[in-house]
Amino acid sequence: MKKRTLRSVFDGLRSSVAQQPKNEHEEIVENLRSENFQLVKTFRHGFPYQPTAIAFDPIQKLLAIGSKTGSLRLLGRPGVDAHVRHETDAAVIQMQFLTNEGALITATADDSLHLWNFRQKRPEIVHSLKFQRERITYIHLPLQSKWLYVGTEKGNVHVVNIESFTLSGYIINWNKAIDVCMKTHPGPIMHLSDNPLEASKLLLAYETGLVVLWDLRLKKAEFRWQCTEPIKSICWHYEGKQFLCSHTDGTISTWAVRPMTKPLSVNQPHMKTNKDGKLEQCKPIQKVEWKHSRSGEGFVIFSGGLTYDKAGRSPSISVMHNKTTTVLEMEHNVVDFVTLCESPYICEMQEPYAIVVLLHNDLVVIDLLTPGFPCFENPYPMDIHESPVTCCVYLADCPSDLIPAFYSVGARGASKRTGFSEKEWPLSGGEWSPTSCSYYEVILTGHADGSVKFWDASAGNLQVLYKLKTAKVFEKPRTRSVEDIDDDPFAVQLISLCPESRKLAVVGASSYVIIFKFRKLESPSETSILEIPLACESLLDLGDSEISPDFEFASSRTSSIVKTDFTDVTNSCTERKGDYNLPVKVRNGIQKKAPGFQAHLVCLNLAPTGEQSVNITALILNSSYDLIAYGTETSVVIVDILQKACVLNIATPDLYGASDPYQRVPRSPKRTNPESEGPPSERCRSPISDQMNGVCVSPTSAKQCTTGLGQGGAPNSTASRGSKPSIEPVRRSRSQDKLDSSFSRSRSSSMSSLENISDESIHCLVFAESYTKKTENSNSFPTLWIGTSLGSVLTVILSVPSYGEARQSQPITASVSPSGTVFRLKGSIMTLSFLDCNGALIPSTYEVWRDEGREKQKTPTKSSPSSRMSPPPGSTETYNSNSCDKQFVVAISEKQARVVALPSQNCIYRQQLTENDFIVKAEIIHLKDSVCVVCYLSNGHITAHSLPSLRLLIDLEFLPLADLRIARTFCFSNRGHGLYLCSPSEVQKFTVSAEFSLSLSEMVGELFLPHEMPELPKQSFFQGLFGGGPRNLDREELFGEVSSGKPSRSVAKHIPGPNAQLDALNQRATTASSEVARAHQLMLERGEKLGQLEERTERMRNEAENFSSTAHQLMLKQKEKDKKWYYF
Repeated sequence: MKKRTLRSVFDGLRSSVAQQPKNEHEEIVENLRSENFQLVKTFRHGFPYQPTAIAFDPIQKLLAIGSKTGSLRLLGRPGVDAHVRHETDAAVIQMQFLTNEGALITATADDSLHLWNFRQKRPEIVHSLKFQRERITYIHLPLQSKWLYVGTEKGNVHVVNIESFTLSGYIINWNKAIDVCMKTHPGPIMHLSDNPLEASKLLLAYETGLVVLWDLRLKKAEFRWQCTEPIKSICWHYEGKQFLCSHTDGTISTWAVRPMTKPLSVNQPHMKTNKDGKLEQCKPIQKVEWKHSRSGEGFVIFSGGLTYDKAGRSPSISVMHNKTTTVLEMEHNVVDFVTLCESPYICEMQEPYAIVVLLHNDLVVIDLLTPGFPCFENPYPMDIHESPVTCCVYLADCPSDLIPAFYSVGARGASKRTGFSEKEWPLSGGEWSPTSCSYYEVILTGHADGSVKFWDASAGNLQVLYKLKTAKVFEKPRTRSVEDIDDDPFAVQLISLCPESRKLAVVGASSYVIIFKFRKLESPSETSILEIPLACESLLDLGDSEISPDFEFASSRTSSIVKTDFTDVTNSCTERKGDYNLPVKVRNGIQKKAPGFQAHLVCLNLAPTGEQSVNITALILNSSYDLIAYGTETSVVIVDILQKACVLNIATPDLYGASDPYQRVPRSPKRTNPESEGPPSERCRSPISDQMNGVCVSPTSAKQCTTGLGQGGAPNSTASRGSKPSIEPVRRSRSQDKLDSSFSRSRSSSMSSLENISDESIHCLVFAESYTKKTENSNSFPTLWIGTSLGSVLTVILSVPSYGEARQSQPITASVSPSGTVFRLKGSIMTLSFLDCNGALIPSTYEVWRDEGREKQKTPTKSSPSSRMSPPPGSTETYNSNSCDKQFVVAISEKQARVVALPSQNCIYRQQLTENDFIVKAEIIHLKDSVCVVCYLSNGHITAHSLPSLRLLIDLEFLPLADLRIARTFCFSNRGHGLYLCSPSEVQKFTVSAEFSLSLSEMVGELFLPHEMPELPKQSFFQGLFGGGPRNLDREELFGEVSSGKPSRSVAKHIPGPNAQLDALNQRATTASSEVARAHQLMLERGEKLGQLEERTERMRNEAENFSSTAHQLMLKQKEKDKKWYYF
């Protein structure tokens, strides 16, 4: 008997192998190659996270912002936005532009100086200098100077040549700067600046309050002043005769450039007297600037200095002008600020016109030329983090009319913001022209306050289009106990948008789903409510008397869940409503809804009293069927949007039927009140022990109670326990069983952890026109494919009536067939997609949007033209015309990928995507008229596999998975695009397309534009006569190696830039080519000289011949004369 059984097993294996064509997959030509991929980070949008420093170029009108993580952002006019970062994560402590030279110097917390060149579109580091013995505290670069002053924590001042990025031998030691009688260390250098009129005088400020005016030529201190309070900052008067000091006690002292023991004046701008008549203490003034204008008095601008009382808690910027002090309160702490002036020269009136204030979470620009000092409206997308981002959706290649529609309702719905300056945005540096793109991109961000923002991300720009506030659908939560308060009850967790029909589904943190419809006009309407008790007991617990006579139990053969008239059951559930928690309450009555997305239906998941509501883990919307489906930690729900009814509410184990491969461990007892527990016999019975399938119905009223069989339904009846139907097990192909056996025992270290489980959540949902049985060779029909956390792929068959009156009146039925498709992969299911017989992606069906205000006309279901990615005719052949297979389903789990042919259910390709890691995000995308699978792995790599063969195309290191925020917001889109939240306030876009990477430079704005430097201020007659004008300083003579000597090699180490070797090779090649050209030129010149010499020689030869002939003729004449003489 045993021998016969083994033989039958082998026969079955042979037959299953024979059913698979050997070379079927070879007939599908795959056009994608590894050279079609290039992984590049493209654009970064948002506010720099944890900013630390700011700098401004007054000629180029560019702003630089440094951050705590070493990032650097350069901002100009809208569209000019460059992001780079240092090689290390050291914080940027200070920055300074080389004015109008296309370069920037940064000082970082690891005591390094970096020289950036931004004359090209992407800034690069040219040189770095690492200080090894001292810590950098302050840097100062005079205008149009190539010598940088560097102050250190030890109190010394070094000088760096910015051309070679090497130290000078000139050094100002702290022990020479202080007075001889001073016995203590003055502290770190807090400020460095040269006198506006005399560049040879350098002002040094130490933390303890010592201020020294150092004579660079004489190498000694000319004046010293000692402040009573520690110093925070210093600024000069443009005449160079006075300077201001800000202190830690909230005072500003004025000093003259002459020997004095006390300041000229001490001012405490925000001084207050308390009830006792004593002065209240003030906060430190972190920074002060003193600017002057020809049209009036000077501006004294400072941050801080308010009192410590309640009124002074708000961060602020204060402006003292025309004997009045204006306090500008800020929403966040002030990090730094800089005053924008017309003139870059500090020796004249600089004409201030704006203040750029860098806050901890915002960037504010204040107009100084308009009364009241209003703010400029920020054109940059720096409010992404206005509320924390909780999820992202990226739609590339969306319909062309989507962005204008969002923009129109967004502009109309947004209240006109008043109080802003009417002048142009002052940061106007660089040049950017919108590049025409053949497709449009939209980004959706969900936030913790329940809002959803729609962004236009086309052509490298990011602009907010529309903001939807989902919290307006609900009433404000009442004040509860501290333990029950949810900080973000309306936080958006999942978003599903059909861009063609403009239907939107949003999942909130309080276990609800809102379905929105887009309308261009404002309309009053009532939001329908569907209450779904997911944690309800079995329906049969209601008793026989409570079951409607119209109810029919599900057939034991098909196990269908049929929607019927459940009026009595609904009333019973409504009476038991007190047993459930209502997480949020929807606003009742007719509400006036603004243009845009208007709430149509709210699905509330009810949880038993004393338990938390379940999390919704998956969401899908299909406008063609007018259905949504969402999965939770324990069940699946299908809702009819048109009829506002629940079609299916079934627990995850019930989807398997009798073929459940797992032994379900009972969950721990639920916390309930003793009064509501009921008899002991009911408390001891499992809620899913009598029926496996659920039934969910709802009346047409606004508030509907949906009940069902099984987990998530109404209680079962104890009188019907004996009527448990027999369930036919699922028939599975032998080849599929063989594939499953390869990993079924490797998913866990112990068999008990595999077989004994308590929960199985839903991770993936897909509506598709597909097949579920092997014997189905007819047309496809609507189905819902379900992927679970345990790696199972299950199907639900849908019966959707035709459009028109039948669709509005006849119910949709859903059935879980025991002979349906069941696949198992290793790890939770990440994504499911379908390919046609030619290997092209089958897009989801949809309905084209029509404004409901017009005549309602049903549009035939069709596919998006931009999503049709079938290969061109003639490039491929039909897949096995003799075979009955018409589709491929591609299933991607955390570990594996499979391509299964339908309806035969033969696995034609499979691939182990990762061994020791897991997939964080996977998606099937369009790229170059083909499709592929792209995955982001937990080890930080991005991989791409071709379809349907699952051949590896790329495996590149990209981004370490250092934060849960990255995993939550990471997403791929069509044409190889993707994005993730790189920080709580920034979105980083990237691409895997080599074609897009080549065109990326055309989309990036130019940072540097050639500008002429303004002329130096002219001296008046009296200034020239009495020497009151600025005096030049030959710093090369002072700091050069000839006069200052060689520096110590142990102080700092020069580090060439990343392209230093390439630059050296280019320089050598240039030198060699110039030498060759020079030699060639010399050769040509020599040839010309030789030619001239030859011509001269020829001329001399001709002249010699002429002379010879002439001499010969003279001789002959002379002979004739001699002969005549003899004759005489």
